[in-house]
Amino acid sequence: MSGPEEREDRSTPLLRTMLGDVLRRTRQDQGRTLADVATDAKVSMPYLSEVERGRKEASSEVLAAVCDALGLELSDLLGEVRRDLVEHRATVIRLDTVRALRRREPLPVPAPVVAPRKVPRRRPSTERNGDVLLLAA
Repeated sequence: MSGPEEREDRSTPLLRTMLGDVLRRTRQDQGRTLADVATDAKVSMPYLSEVERGRKEASSEVLAAVCDALGLELSDLLGEVRRDLVEHRATVIRLDTVRALRRREPLPVPAPVVAPRKVPRRRPSTERNGDVLLLAA
């Protein structure tokens, strides 16, 4: 298993990081302080800070409490995380294209579509199926 330092270099961010980003963004959009939300969610302020920074893996109970404190449905939280992941993936794809161009490597191209070969038509046979041809010796 890889260590935490190696995991931070992954192209796909960790779920806890994405959840924390959305929670922090929601709290800040509401103009609320960390202390205010932590009090309403009945969690410590340092713990909520760690969750928002993606340092702690929050349990489903803690996520539910923080969502309640923010007036946010869990499904909406997960929907925001999904949107962020899709946006992140699009950024990674664009960055890979830029890197390939800088290295002057050919860009990945889909396989060409090959037109079907023309098969010559068979000439109609003068023999009918099932006929037997007898040869005299």
